Amino acid sequence: MDALEIKREVETLSERLGKTQDYLDVPALNAKIQDLEQIAAQSDFWDDQTQAQKTLQELNDLKSHLDQLGQWKTSLEDTRAILELLELEADEALLQEAQTNVSQLSRELDQWELQQLLSGPYDSKGAVLTINAGAGGTDAQDWAEMLLRMYTRWGEDHGYKVHLAEISEGDEAGIKSVTLEVDGKYAYGYLKVEKGTHRLVRISPFNANDKRQTSFAGVEVMPMIDSSVNLEIPEKDLEITTSRAGGKGGQNVNKVETAVRITHIPTGIAVRCTQERSQLQNKEKALVILKAKLLIIAQEQRAKEIADIRGDMVEAAWGNQIRNYVFHPYQLVKDLRTGVETTAIADVMNGELDFFIQACLRQDNQLVESQSA
Repeated sequence: MDALEIKREVETLSERLGKTQDYLDVPALNAKIQDLEQIAAQSDFWDDQTQAQKTLQELNDLKSHLDQLGQWKTSLEDTRAILELLELEADEALLQEAQTNVSQLSRELDQWELQQLLSGPYDSKGAVLTINAGAGGTDAQDWAEMLLRMYTRWGEDHGYKVHLAEISEGDEAGIKSVTLEVDGKYAYGYLKVEKGTHRLVRISPFNANDKRQTSFAGVEVMPMIDSSVNLEIPEKDLEITTSRAGGKGGQNVNKVETAVRITHIPTGIAVRCTQERSQLQNKEKALVILKAKLLIIAQEQRAKEIADIRGDMVEAAWGNQIRNYVFHPYQLVKDLRTGVETTAIADVMNGELDFFIQACLRQDNQLVESQSA
């Protein structure tokens, strides 16, 4: 990219930044910040600690918007200053700095604009992602473990905290199921589009005749909510059982019944948690995950009462997949909802999913806009 191309990019970014500033409505933002600061300064502010924390979180979020806008403006002005210097004298280092500035600013604006599509009630929450091996036997269990690695890499690459809540090992290899917590802002908003059946086609490493094998795994995504979420579930609707955790390591494994399974009787939805050290901790975590599942199903089906909710998990088998991962006879990953595809299959399996996630979010947003028009 030469100086002229960078100058054109600066003008484009300036327009985008102007639209961003208009969208944020800076005067209204400053007024809201002043109101919240006055509330926080009141003597009885901490009488209700839960509400106080929510107020402070909102205040910090609003301030972060202004800080980010200020940083973008500074970056743009710095780049303009560099371009003025380059008009006087060519300097490769300055040219490289200007190019780095516009590339970084463009990426950050892309990310910010994408986040504006995440307006659902739970989109800003962390995510609880469950992977279940589907049709395909041992290959499917191995495929489920490959997906676990893929989503773990994605989460870590985006700076999220990733934690295993439950895992059930496969009979010969891989895993039968796993529940992964991805803790960080907007994790659910991004990962919610990953819900569905993922299909793998490859030469099976478990087949002595080196035959091509098709395997399936189902992915379910819920928001990470805390125990304060107001969703009452009658005790009579819950069946709670305990068992030994199983698996490798840990002084309580196979000795104490710390694993907890909670089944919501009206819907048949079940949650199992094994990773915490005590039965009580596992029960609390399992109940939170169950609430999240019920909330999302209720949201999707617009149910008013828990008793009206019915599970909607799709069978992880032929005809239900959202994305195909073909390792053989050619290499291709294709999302069947958007048509987006790539041959860089190794990158995808290493967690580079933004290409697919962003396409799905934009398509969903266009669908909502067309329905409301």
